[in-house]
This record gives sequence, C-alpha cells and structure tokens, in this order.
Amino acid sequence: MPPTAFVPLRHILAADIGGTTSRFGHFTLAPDGTLALGRHIRLPTQAAGSFLELLDALSAAGFDLAPEQAQAAAFAVPGAVVGRTVHFANIDWSLDLADLGRAHGLERSACVNDFLAQAHGCRLLGDTAATVLPGDMDPTRIQAVIGAGTGLGHAALIPLADGTTLALPSEAGQTAAPFFGPEETAFANFLARATGEAYVRADSVLSGSGLAHLHRYLTGEDLTPAQISQQLAADSPTTAFFARFYGRATRDFALTMLPTGGMFISGGVAAKNPLLVDHPEFAREFRASPTYGAYLERIPVRLVRDENVGLYGAAAIARNLLVSQPPKG
Repeated sequence: MPPTAFVPLRHILAADIGGTTSRFGHFTLAPDGTLALGRHIRLPTQAAGSFLELLDALSAAGFDLAPEQAQAAAFAVPGAVVGRTVHFANIDWSLDLADLGRAHGLERSACVNDFLAQAHGCRLLGDTAATVLPGDMDPTRIQAVIGAGTGLGHAALIPLADGTTLALPSEAGQTAAPFFGPEETAFANFLARATGEAYVRADSVLSGSGLAHLHRYLTGEDLTPAQISQQLAADSPTTAFFARFYGRATRDFALTMLPTGGMFISGGVAAKNPLLVDHPEFAREFRASPTYGAYLERIPVRLVRDENVGLYGAAAIARNLLVSQPPKG
C-alpha cells in the first residue's frame, strides 16, 4: 500500500485595517480547508505614513510571518476598492496591489472592502454570536451585516444557486444620517458644526467619534470613547440616544436588503459596549416602520463580539485564492 502523500499546511497573511487600529493575523490552511489563527497582533494605524510602511513594521512588532513567506494574502481596508487599487476612507492613504507585489513578492493577494471581509467573518463566527433580537438565522437566505467602529460599515451575504455565497460591500456609511424632531435636529446641527461636514454622514453618528460627540452634546463632558464606555449605563441618555440611532440605521439597512436570513452586528463600538444594542431603544427603533413593522419583527439580529472577525473574513478570502491551486512540492 503506497504511503499517504504529505500535504503541508499553507500560510495566509490576513489584515483588517481600521482607521484607528490595524490587525494582522497569521492563518494556516489545512488540506481540508480549515483555517486556524495563530499569531495575531494589533498596530496603531496612524503611526505609519502608508500601508506599505505599516506592513514593514510587522517584523519589528514580533509578527512571525513575513509577507513574502505567505502563499496568499488578503487585506481588508476601509473604502471602496476599484480593481486592485483603493483610496482609504478615514485614512489619507491609497494602495495599489501591484506596488505591494513588487515590494513583497506577493503573487496571490486581494484587497477588499473591510465590510466585505466582516461579512465573510460573520458567517464563519456566526455560531458564537450573541442574540440581540430573537429568531433563527438562516444562511440559505439573504443576510446583512452592519457595524460601527471608526466608521459605519455595511455588507450583505447573498446565497447563490450553486451553493456558494456572494458578499456585497457597501459605503452606506457615507450617506446622510436621518434625524427627526427638534431634539435630534439640534444634535444634527451641533454635529455639523463639530465636523464641518456639508451634511451629517452616518459615519459621523455611528462610530467611536460619534459616541464622543453625542456624549459631549448631552452632558458637556469631553471624553474619549473608551472613557465613555466605562460609565455607560442603561439609564444614561447617551446610551438611549446612541441605541436609537443604531436601531434606525440597522432598520434602514434591513429594509434596503430584506435580509430574511437575519442580520449580524459587528464592529468595535458594540463589541465593547453591547448595552448599546441590547437597550430597549434599539429594538423599538428597529421595528418602528409604518408599513413593515411585522416583517421586521421576524428578522433575527446577532452581535459578533470577536474583534478579529475581519481577520477571519480576510483569511477566508485569501483561502479562495488558493483552493483551486494545489500546493507545490
């Protein structure tokens, strides 16, 4: 009986680039397609002057996989990706994968919208998600992902007839945020003055900086998002208002995508502060539709608190670059 051929593990470099923090992960890909996360590190994004400079900092930070040693790499970045180039949102950078290949010899690499990676990651980690609103998640139907971090991301997961899933990215966080009533309008005017924006973007409301702006408007306290997190409570006006805005954005995306298979919430704001989506104002606003309230009642919502979800999604995308190409040797 001939000996079984040894198939080596393959190595994947995954990155989830945020406006504040960038995560890098070294994944191994087993012959059966299983991904395992090994070494992973976080680097401050703004400490680097470019994406290539950030990548060059990996070795000094103790990361154990040089880019040129990876069989495939995927980089999830904030912004709309056009072909193999991207101009980052919330960071004054651009990236051309051709430059990346020349600098690090990466033959198989992909640059994708960060919430496209979040969507793939939510599918992988969905079983660990916490219930926000009840119901059965169904991956055979359309699912949607929304998440506040440095900005507000959106994506959708579309099941295809061949059994695969198409992930669709979005930059809906750049659209105008809706406000209703005199109190919300007063906050919108405050936020417009604080940001200098021609219109208040959803990114400016549902983000870490948006939480800080809201808290300062309501209390007069100028605190960082981390400081605010330490004092949030169910009876805090900051909690109630932010939960209302989050529920509204989630509802509007649900009515846009009709995700009968359920919705995932990801992103650092809710991961660090689950109270912001568990608050009754979130559920009340999510279901507040004059025409589709009963429909929204049936959509389950889950919170993925693993902040490496984008890394897992990027690794899944890199795996797709390899599955049709057998390892050499």
